[in-house]
Amino acid sequence: MSTTLTPPTLDRYASLLATHYDNFPHGKYVSLIVIRKTEGEAIFRTEGSGEGLVKETVIAGLAREHQQRLRRVVISKRKQTAVERRTGREVLREHDLLFKSGKEGKEQVCALNTNAPCGKCIDCMLYGYAVGGGGAQKSRVMTDDAYSIAAAAQVTGRHTFNATYDNGTMRNPFTGDASTAINEDEYVLPETHFLDIETLKDVTAGELTYVLGNVARSSRYGAISSRIGKMRNTVAAMIFSDAEIFANLELTQAVFDRLAAADGTLEVPLFDYAVADAVTAATDQLLGRLVSRTPVVVRGAELQPILDETTAIFREPGQVRAWLDAVTRGYSAR
Repeated sequence: MSTTLTPPTLDRYASLLATHYDNFPHGKYVSLIVIRKTEGEAIFRTEGSGEGLVKETVIAGLAREHQQRLRRVVISKRKQTAVERRTGREVLREHDLLFKSGKEGKEQVCALNTNAPCGKCIDCMLYGYAVGGGGAQKSRVMTDDAYSIAAAAQVTGRHTFNATYDNGTMRNPFTGDASTAINEDEYVLPETHFLDIETLKDVTAGELTYVLGNVARSSRYGAISSRIGKMRNTVAAMIFSDAEIFANLELTQAVFDRLAAADGTLEVPLFDYAVADAVTAATDQLLGRLVSRTPVVVRGAELQPILDETTAIFREPGQVRAWLDAVTRGYSAR
């Protein structure tokens, strides 16, 4: 692929990336450490369950002094990737790079959750698809649940709300009957930090750029996302290795160790710089335990040009089309 179609700075890491798509695994992993921060209220729950936020009871930290149980808010892996897939598919749809599938006369354009994946677009080939009797592609974007650094009790609240009629009251303007539509939502407070690792396996430079774009451009997560759920994603590091690195929970626990007071308490909201510094230190600690070749860690001044060059690609529609075309053509040769 021409280096002009992807961030030029990625060229120096070419030997750590796949040169082309292949059906067979080659053990080339790229892990993106992402700090997700709510910029408004957000709700992360199982849709239609009628339940509150998704929470898990886990151990607070890795250090012995922090070996106590802690209830944390969880953003499920599906809630994260679903948003980012839709973000990417918007770009593919804009450039007519979602293809038709199905029997002649009943063809349908590739769409999520319709049992009609095309198996040819970047989304299908990168995030995976399956269709009964019609082939499958395992996702090469591996994710896990993301956990809040702080305890759920510190970063959640409740709202009671009602549904008023057109006249602005709780009484039906036609019958005069009082409404019973009073509900309560549990929500995540603004400026709550979650930690996530997206692990990409055997991806090309073009595919890596696609995922970076999806992460950077996705801004609303969770329920009722048309009104709440604003979130900012920050890629804190990019790690090249020949094995999958540590888990989201382990990273969260190691960061907690560095931010918590001696008695295991956190003062929230957390400062962005403090979280970033703790993620850097925790990453170095956990990578020391990784059974693999020496990982290549890209962050700070080395990472910023890649992120800036990715942004520059999206500034020019013609450049976006050329880059997406090049990635898509790579699948036809498989």
